[in-house]
Parts: sequence; C-alpha cells; structure tokens
Amino acid sequence: MENLRNIWKPELYRIQLEAPVPKPLICENCPVRPEFYGKEYHGIMGHKEASLLLDNEPNGAFLIRKGNENNDFYTLTWRFNDKVHHYKLYYDGTHYIKDKRYETIHDLVADGLITCHMEIKAHHILEMINSRTSYTDSPYVTLNRRKMNTLSQIHQASNRSSPITNRLENANKPNVTVKRINFDLTPTIEDIPLLYKYSKSHSFKVHTFKGLNWCELCANFLWGFTAQGVKCEDCGFIAHTKCSERVPNHCLPDLKKLRGVFGIDLTTLLNAHSSTLPFVVKKCVNEIETRGMDSEGIYRVSGFADEIEALKMAFDKDGEATDLSVYSNINVIAGTLKLYLRLLPVPLITYEVHPKLVNAIQMKTTAAQVTSLRECLDLLPPAHFNCLQYMVQHLHRVSQLADLNKMSAHNLSTVFAPTLVATPPAITDLAFEIRALQALIEFCPQIYYGNK
Repeated sequence: MENLRNIWKPELYRIQLEAPVPKPLICENCPVRPEFYGKEYHGIMGHKEASLLLDNEPNGAFLIRKGNENNDFYTLTWRFNDKVHHYKLYYDGTHYIKDKRYETIHDLVADGLITCHMEIKAHHILEMINSRTSYTDSPYVTLNRRKMNTLSQIHQASNRSSPITNRLENANKPNVTVKRINFDLTPTIEDIPLLYKYSKSHSFKVHTFKGLNWCELCANFLWGFTAQGVKCEDCGFIAHTKCSERVPNHCLPDLKKLRGVFGIDLTTLLNAHSSTLPFVVKKCVNEIETRGMDSEGIYRVSGFADEIEALKMAFDKDGEATDLSVYSNINVIAGTLKLYLRLLPVPLITYEVHPKLVNAIQMKTTAAQVTSLRECLDLLPPAHFNCLQYMVQHLHRVSQLADLNKMSAHNLSTVFAPTLVATPPAITDLAFEIRALQALIEFCPQIYYGNK
C-alpha cells in the first residue's frame, strides 16, 4: 500500500502555481471602447507606445489595443519572461488568438500565461510524458484493479445462465467463503484478461475540467486554464490529449462508475457532491470514535491490505451507504482513511503552505508557533481547511486517550505527516513536518478555537 503514496506526480502542478497571473493595465479615458472589452482596452496605439507602458510592469501585465483603424483584428500586448510580446486577437462571440476559445479576456490571458510558462519551465516533463507512458502501470489500472477484475467477472457471468449478483453480494457478507483476488500494485496485462479481450475504442472529447485533475495514464497534472485534456464520454477516462493516443481500446461504459472518490482532488470532489467534508473521512472517523479510540496502536497498526482494498471498493461503489460495521477489525477502517488521504493528488496541507508551516514551527516560543500555525491554516483552500480541521480535532481526541491506545500526539504526527503534508520529493527528513503536525494536534483548542 505504501507504493500508492506517490502515485500522483505533482511537479506540473507546482510549476503551474509559479506562472504569472493576469494584471490588466487600466485605461480610464478611452473615448471609444468595444462592448466586448473593458478598461484593459487602450484604443489605437502602436507597439512601441504599448511596450513603453508595460516596461516597468510585472510579468502578467497586459493591455488590448488596435494597431490602426484598418486592422480587422485587435492586439493583445503583455509582459512575460521580462519581455513584451504582441499577439493578434479576435472576437466573434468568444475571444481567441488561434484555435482555443474563451468566454473572457481574463481566461484567455490566464491560460496563455500558463501555457508559455509551462513551455519554458516544464518542457522536460512534457517531453517525458510523450515518451514514457504505460497503461498497465497507470493510476487508473493501479487504483481500479480489483474493481476491473470484478467487472470482468460480471461480463463473464453475463454469458452464463447462473446470475452473479448473489455471488457479488455474498462477497461482502461475513462467514461466506469467496475466492480472494490477489492484490498487487503493479498489475500486468494478464491480471485483467477479459478487459483486453473486450475491445471498444474510447470516445475522447476535448474537455475543460473544473478544479484540479490528473491524467489517469501518466499521473501528471492536467495543466492549463481551459481545454486541459480529453475525457471519454462513455467511461469517463481522462487524460492529456497526447496520452489519450496511447490508451488501449478497453472502454467499457460501466467503467464510468469506477472512478469513485479515491484519488480525486478534494475541492473538485466536494464541489461535485455539494459537501463540505468527504463522506469517506466522516464515516471512518465516526466509526473509529465509536469503537476504536482505545485500540492500542490505532493508525499505527496496519489492517489487512485485501480488506482495505475491499472497503475502498465499497466506498467507490456504494458511497455514503457503505456499511462499516461488517469490518470487525478497526485497523481496516483506519487504514482505509489513511489510504484516502494518501491518495489525494494535493495533500491537505498544500505545497504552497508547506514552507510556511516549516517556518512557523521554528518560532522560538509556543505562543508564536501557535499564532504562525493559525496564519498558515488560513492560507489553505476552504475544502482543505475544513477537512484538516476535522482530522486534527479527531487526532487530538485520539491523543487524549494515549494511556489506552499508546498513540500520543507525537506518535500520531509521525504516522500522518507523510500523508497530510505536501513535501517535495527531495525532502526525506520530515522532522519539521512532524513537529508542526504534533503542535497542531497538541494545541488544537488554541489554534482552532482561540482557547488559552
């Protein structure tokens, strides 16, 4: 299970965060302005005058102008990489420069800045994506192997007279003998034979993804502001456009139900479910607090991998209706919760907040640490803030029973730091991260409620 920790590759996401953001240069006194432009429009202006206006502006600054009255296009002038650039700009109901179209100028400029930034800063990763992709080692197959095998059984059973529904339902009931499916993080083609016999091409369409998404073939971030990749209309498989050309013809319409909730960006998931907390976290925490708070080594002792995988599959299939009471081993519940958090493409404590967290814990006094940690938490996206608070409050309650469960705040932070804190791959010593998480757990009332 530990190999799943690094299944998603964050490098492209971190590089995109460094891209300049649009900053319109405002013109208040333009006498005639097209209705589809705002105060970023500066009227008729030559490129030299426009360049002078942007000379002392930060990267991302832009304006829109018209070179002369006879032009059938406008000009977007922006500053990027400490240089001024000019592009022919058109409008026919949507804004466009070449083939991609945008509802607003802000979207066009934001996407353009990201694209140019990625071409300079991430070209080595983009080249690697085009040359090194393996379907059998992809996140999609890795995360869904057991479910794909189950689906294979269903398709096999559909050609026989005996129904499979009873057998699948019985597989989740105690005291029923069922054939176990071996769990392996690096499945081969032979592991899913029926899916390779069933051949149907994907119906990929260019798609604009809301929230953060990762390619299910190469595991890299779907970078950009719009039209970041493609999505199969039949099964929901998402990928970079180039990666989609390497995806085998294994589209099964039923697979649209298989992506589930594990391995999906937290904000994206909660927006889709109109929720403030992921139900996996709520259900697991409630179950642990009901019958596992005095369990020695809770969160440190591992549950059985095949049972954790079975519960993960149940969550993906049944959602909030998943019955946790059938799992007598509380470590399976705890292990599934850790797995869910570990598979988040962006951990609860994000890459942007991580260095500030490290700085905060190095403050000289406890009071200063608490104040700085509270300021760090305020920088988190709302979905991450709420879920982290829920988890920290839970871990605080667990630590208060350390005499019974042997899990002090330090022990819990040692277990959870690699899961909850986004750290660059080069960092192997998590001493600061562990100290910071320990402080969050120990001083939870002061940090979240302002108690003294």
